Amino acid sequence: MVIVFVLVGLLALAVVAGLYWYVWRRLVRDTTSGPGLARRAGTVVFVAGPVLMIAAVTAERAGAPFWLQRVLAWPGFLWMALSIYLLLGVVAAEVAGPLLRRVMERRAAPAAAVPQPAPVRNPAPVPHTESVPTGAAAPQEPSPAAPPRPVSTPSRRLFVSRAVGGAAAAVALGTVGYGTYGVLRGPRVKRVTVPLAKLPRSAHGYRIAVVSDIHLGPTLGRDFCQRVVDTINGTQPDLIAVVGDLVDGSVKDLGPAAAPLARLRARHGSYFVTGNHEYYSGAAQWVREVRELGLHPLENARTEMAGFDLAGVNDVAGESEGHGPDFGRALGDRDTARAVVLLAHQPVQIHDAVKHGVDLQLSGHTHGGQLWPGNYIAELANPTVAGLERYGDTQLYVSRGAGAWGPPTRMGAPSDITVVELASLQA
Repeated sequence: MVIVFVLVGLLALAVVAGLYWYVWRRLVRDTTSGPGLARRAGTVVFVAGPVLMIAAVTAERAGAPFWLQRVLAWPGFLWMALSIYLLLGVVAAEVAGPLLRRVMERRAAPAAAVPQPAPVRNPAPVPHTESVPTGAAAPQEPSPAAPPRPVSTPSRRLFVSRAVGGAAAAVALGTVGYGTYGVLRGPRVKRVTVPLAKLPRSAHGYRIAVVSDIHLGPTLGRDFCQRVVDTINGTQPDLIAVVGDLVDGSVKDLGPAAAPLARLRARHGSYFVTGNHEYYSGAAQWVREVRELGLHPLENARTEMAGFDLAGVNDVAGESEGHGPDFGRALGDRDTARAVVLLAHQPVQIHDAVKHGVDLQLSGHTHGGQLWPGNYIAELANPTVAGLERYGDTQLYVSRGAGAWGPPTRMGAPSDITVVELASLQA
């Protein structure tokens, strides 16, 4: 088993190394005329970038000193995002490059044709010619002067490589810059109405602010948390649901960053369930911390609200610590005539929710893919990547999340805080 794991790891490393070599070749080697300063500088970037990326991930997972995590996180994680779009840009350039060369060749073709001499309108009189004696050599016409050689310029192939490679790099940089700005400015509010057959008329219009995947850590800190809190409070919800992946780090390092959560305000309080990243960060200490901040952890538990039950289960990552989801404990012995809303971090938990007669499950985890085309990969591992879908009599809503893991960057999957408004069919 260990040998298989090592072989798979080596194969993955070889594939990644091959992709980096391919991008370096197109953007550095093919755009430079020789082993000069430009090529050396580009090579340094393509070596330092992956090293910083691996160091950033390793430092976070190994619990390195927090100052070191912060030093490595920005360049390392931004390179992770940039390398994705550099690769996509280079692949697109494989199509654009030949097309550009063909256009240039067609434009250059007329200029390469031999020009015809212009007709002489007023020809000079033909001079008198003297006879040449028999056997004498005829006078030789002067040979035309050789055309001047053109000034040396970069080859057409080099020009095209520079133009297409430069465009690919510019688009990649612009994409990552825009996606990073989108995260740092804070999530936007979405509003979704969900009708529930068992919801009484008295609870019609009940509003739950759903926030997931804040991911406080080396890049997203206290200021970001405050923006999230202000956005949630601005919706004036009846209840706040924090659906996992709040942090990437210990309470010691991130306690000050999470402190603004104490200012969350909702008529019926704020509730919290664990996500997989809590179990990478010390779930027990974070459950205690959020409780001190005024949130109510639902660890495989249920509470009665006005008109429905609110339940929460632990994340599946807790199974490795003996604290996984327990749907029987959270949903057993309840009044099945009442509607129940379940907080569960991962969408894959919907199958257990259906078995236990849940009316609505609120989840996160997917980030909506975070970086396009990551949404297609997320679809392979999750029944729903983002939005509202129905599974039998159970509805599932998946938030894209407020923050970001790894690169503080999103593309094609904007961050959100969703106000879910419950609707009664009796209203």
